[in-house]
Amino acid sequence: MNGRSVMQPLHVDRQRREWIDSAQAAVIALPADYPDGHHVTRHRHTRAQLLYALSGVAMVHTDSGRWMVPPGHAIWLPAGIDHAVDMLGDVAMRSVYVRPAAIPGLPRDLRVVAVTSLMRSLIVEAMALARDVPAAGRDALLLDLILHEIPRLPERPLALPFPANPQLVALCRRFLAEPSAHVTIDAWAKAAGMSRRSFTRTFQRETGLSLSLWRQQACLFAALPRLADGEPVTLVALDLGYESIAAFITMFRRMTGEAPRAWLKRGQRAVAAGERVAITQA
Repeated sequence: MNGRSVMQPLHVDRQRREWIDSAQAAVIALPADYPDGHHVTRHRHTRAQLLYALSGVAMVHTDSGRWMVPPGHAIWLPAGIDHAVDMLGDVAMRSVYVRPAAIPGLPRDLRVVAVTSLMRSLIVEAMALARDVPAAGRDALLLDLILHEIPRLPERPLALPFPANPQLVALCRRFLAEPSAHVTIDAWAKAAGMSRRSFTRTFQRETGLSLSLWRQQACLFAALPRLADGEPVTLVALDLGYESIAAFITMFRRMTGEAPRAWLKRGQRAVAAGERVAITQA
């Protein structure tokens, strides 16, 4: 296998997964580019996967919910987790596959993390490594450093867990179809046929989040692809029901660690960097 990043047909994709699971190395780094709207069918790996979005936005679906991976972020998928992936925009995916328990301290749970400048450089460098010979010298050190940096990546609240209760699931899906900042606990409790207290307890127990925080994260999920497509921050904020741009920016900064414009600029830089990497590796 070489370092070139290409879109693969389904049977080649299956062969790739088989090779990933059977390879002897503790760490494998592989690139893949996907067009807007592409769907990676449900599958699992015997290795953990650090799925990094160099550019574009990936939406990962698991039994426990949805997970947004915007540019500059990655998702850590422990071994054995069934997942599917949808591409929102053209996605330059750069993945690192790790054998379970390769080192102590690797995350045990699924999480979205911010990719540091160091980790980004390491991953980009790793994409150019030969994958048909054992790593040695500098190459082995590079992969080992990636392994040790994974536990240090800062977690980001970009998960959208779903409840188990079918009535609550229906409400969540309806909200995702038409997100709004004005949803109230009383309205959802009434729609679910529950008292306010019962609804609050059930929703918190089954998602790990309050309705308020879940709603904010769902609004963020709706906003990120639109912002990445170049829609004005003001239009996105108003469509989501925020009464002021300041309130939307406050929510956005709390959830992602930066303001929308800073996030967009970083995403644009990532796209440009991804184009340079593709040219170099072609």
